[in-house]
Amino acid sequence: MATITAFEVGYCTHIGCMALKGAGLRVCRFPSRAWLLEVGDRRWLWDTGYASWFEQYTRSGVFRIYRQVTPVYFDPEESLARQLLAQGLVGGDIQGIILSHFHADHVAGLRDFPGVKCICSGEGWEQVRTLRGFAALRQAFVPGLFPADFETSLTFIEGFDARQLPAALAPFTHGYVLPGSEGQIILVPLPGHAAGHIGAFILTDDGWTLLAADAAWSPANYRELRGPSRLANLVMADATAYYQTLERLNQLWQQGSVDIRLCHEGDL
Repeated sequence: MATITAFEVGYCTHIGCMALKGAGLRVCRFPSRAWLLEVGDRRWLWDTGYASWFEQYTRSGVFRIYRQVTPVYFDPEESLARQLLAQGLVGGDIQGIILSHFHADHVAGLRDFPGVKCICSGEGWEQVRTLRGFAALRQAFVPGLFPADFETSLTFIEGFDARQLPAALAPFTHGYVLPGSEGQIILVPLPGHAAGHIGAFILTDDGWTLLAADAAWSPANYRELRGPSRLANLVMADATAYYQTLERLNQLWQQGSVDIRLCHEGDL
């Protein structure tokens, strides 16, 4: 079965009520997580978290607003590349980087993995790839974080084999099987939060796990169907779709058979 190893790669802060209605004005810490997924001798990364590149490409211009709105705390020793190296892994040991979406806190480490292919939603990439200036800022899309050859390294999930999901994963019904994963990693659209936002169902020895990325920022979002502040709708790709995804996560959680993991679950 597949194995999942979590890494915390920097964090940002924001007032709690922006992520969860009723959480108040207390400033909360939101870790940025990435995961190493392994099936046999094959390895993939799920997102990259922050990296020093984030500071470089948000130092000036319109993207400086990004770091002012969500202050980032990052030690270069925490970079995903260095944490993997401490475990004896380098870029050449990784089959690919799966991007849950294109927000800066999920892709900032791409330049630390030259030559590693990336996997993402083609539909989502088409929506963001040409964004610049304030239009890009609104989507938390920082073009400088993407290497010059990024598009040549891409594989889109829409080209993978589609598969009907087992009843235990209802209300999710279909997904895309990650090539080389022996059917143990299935990528699924989780629309709303961002263009091309996806999750991954992963079959481990303990059963199914869903990496739900930013489909919620706190377990209370989907367990209590208590969403974020309405102000958060301003930075969502599709607020209506976001709440539909939240409803589906609630139904999945009520079944009690899937471990749901969020990227930024913090101290709310």
